[in-house]
Amino acid sequence: MAEEADHYGKHGEPRKYDPNFKGPIHNRGCTDILCCILFIVAILGYVAVGILAWSQGDPRKVIYPTDSRGQFCGQVGTDLENKPFLFYFNILKCASPVVLVEFQCPTTQLCVEQCPDRSMTLLNARTNANDWNYYKKFCKEDVGSMEPTNILKQQLCPAVLIASKPFTRRCFPALGLKGNEITVGNKTTFNDGNDQNRKASDLLPAVKNATIVIETRMVVMKIFEDFTQSWYWIVLGLVIATVLSLIFIVLLRFLAGVMVWVMIIMVILVIGYGIFHCSMEYVHLKNAPGANITLQELGFQMDLSVYLHIRQTWLAFIIILAIVEVVIILLLIFLRNRIRIAIALIKEASKAIGHVMSSLFYPLFTFALLAVVIAYWAITAVFLSTSNEPIYKVFNLGSGVCDHLNSTCSPENYTDSIMKKDCPESQCLFAFYGGESHYHKYLIFLQFYNVFLFFWCANFVTALGQMTLAGAFASYYWAFNKPHDMPACPVFASLGRALRYHTGTLAFGSLILAIVQVIRVLLEYLDHKLKGAQNKFAKFLLCCLKCCFWCLEKFIKFINRNAYIMVAIYGKNFCTSARDAFFLLMRNVIRVAVLDKVTDFLLFLGKLLIVGIVGIISFFFFSGRTKGLDVAPNLHYYWVPILTIVLGSYLIAHGFFSVYAMCVDTLFLCFCEDLERNDGSAAQPYYMSGTLHDILSKSVDEPVTRSPSSPQDEEVPLKTRKDSRE
Repeated sequence: MAEEADHYGKHGEPRKYDPNFKGPIHNRGCTDILCCILFIVAILGYVAVGILAWSQGDPRKVIYPTDSRGQFCGQVGTDLENKPFLFYFNILKCASPVVLVEFQCPTTQLCVEQCPDRSMTLLNARTNANDWNYYKKFCKEDVGSMEPTNILKQQLCPAVLIASKPFTRRCFPALGLKGNEITVGNKTTFNDGNDQNRKASDLLPAVKNATIVIETRMVVMKIFEDFTQSWYWIVLGLVIATVLSLIFIVLLRFLAGVMVWVMIIMVILVIGYGIFHCSMEYVHLKNAPGANITLQELGFQMDLSVYLHIRQTWLAFIIILAIVEVVIILLLIFLRNRIRIAIALIKEASKAIGHVMSSLFYPLFTFALLAVVIAYWAITAVFLSTSNEPIYKVFNLGSGVCDHLNSTCSPENYTDSIMKKDCPESQCLFAFYGGESHYHKYLIFLQFYNVFLFFWCANFVTALGQMTLAGAFASYYWAFNKPHDMPACPVFASLGRALRYHTGTLAFGSLILAIVQVIRVLLEYLDHKLKGAQNKFAKFLLCCLKCCFWCLEKFIKFINRNAYIMVAIYGKNFCTSARDAFFLLMRNVIRVAVLDKVTDFLLFLGKLLIVGIVGIISFFFFSGRTKGLDVAPNLHYYWVPILTIVLGSYLIAHGFFSVYAMCVDTLFLCFCEDLERNDGSAAQPYYMSGTLHDILSKSVDEPVTRSPSSPQDEEVPLKTRKDSRE
């Protein structure tokens, strides 16, 4: 007894019996008001940032290519609406290192109706009227009957046209291959406009440099096109995941024990099938040409489907799935006793959910709020990133030395400027989007604010869902006569209490978590930026910091989750509730050690099963491996919809199964409170059912006060407790 008193003394005093306590209290006041005010001010500031970004930003900078004057090619409603392609006067200039530094070729760029489909020089085109009329389409202005020398001197027209093809709305030489030689326009050589024949292979560095700059954009555009072609199939896949999740949850309600073991067996079978399928692909590629190349030799490829033709990829899949399979089987073997207890606890949670069926649909409300938060963050980020001003710089198009190279200039008055007089062959061309104005100096701060508020708002929405569900399930637990003593709409009642009284508490817990998450993002950013300059000690220190903050984030999530349960029951502020929840768990540390994460592991297997089923179906469908079913869309990357469906399926399954996880955690805390408040006597009866008492008592080998022959059905004990209380 002395040891028990000392144990309680270290971790706070246990709850005392209170005959007036009947679950979540109704007479409560607002908590953490200061943080509530701070959150409202931050939201208003977030709205102001969004308005500022939308007024200053211009997404056309991402969509349309830009000519040398900073105008958008193909923009609807402008003079360039019918000129969607960007043409380079001298594509050879793109081989300059400036391209990779300034992201702009040091040559005049012009918006044109179509890319040149033939090769010719300015001098040759002038000898033929038809060729000359065609050639003038690629000049900056009407040159009339000007002499070719004056045209070239004033750089009004390109010296040479090269047969080109549009690529991401830019005109690049139409390079081909004839035998072992590179061709352009079916010729191995071309005239560079200075009466010199050049090899077509000389164009490769220029094309490579220019395409490196826009390669990421090209992939993004292709991915966007894939989404436009497959969005309805993606929606169908997510609907299937939603239906499967709902079916599993409903079956858990009525057949909890059976469904958990079915989930366990099916997860093992699905992963086993994955190992079998990967093994068959590995054997199938044994004699395929180029399949034995290593991933290191292949390097990074933007087209991820290339990796599926390499044997080493499938070998890696086999190893990963085999490790996962072995780990799951070993966990099931060593945790078999705890799993049986967790299954029984899930059965009890199923009874609670059966009386609060509206809780199953609450994740849809959370999804909707999170979708709004994510959409607002993404749109604001795009507009902020495109709110820069066009920057023009001096490019020397001649062979002489120019002291003003890369200096900032203004195209309006550049002709009469000193820089033009010092460098007659230079031009003031558009370089990139930037800015030195007062507004642009704070763009980094605004982007940081956007990211921080995104984490804060997303965590707030998640916290609101946790407190709402905790209040609803606590109403179930602390009801004497279930469901008659429960509120009519426990979920809506709990949601109303959370928003009316505890917005500040939700904001407080979310703020702490958001700060840690932002620090983790900054550490990842520093690790990326300093990767080449780090010494071993710096790498070790950064790795330790990342690990510590990862652990801190997990701990804060755990504390927040239990704190919200206590807030939902007692209506106290965040710090008090977090302390009470922590001490309550420490006073029941043995039960926590037995049950913590075991139920989460079982529910995770359910998520894994749904993701595995939907993922396998989508893989066979989008990869064209379904025989007799040729309705799959033609995509650049078929992994785009597959990954989208897999990720979306996990989020959907997580949303539905989180209801069970929250129910188990709430019942567990309420059980611990019940044990401290009551002793199971006629004067102080337990609120728990006999089954729940047996489950959690056996988990720590406590003596069970009920006789083995006593009814295990919860209705009879509840009626007895109610009569004894009266």
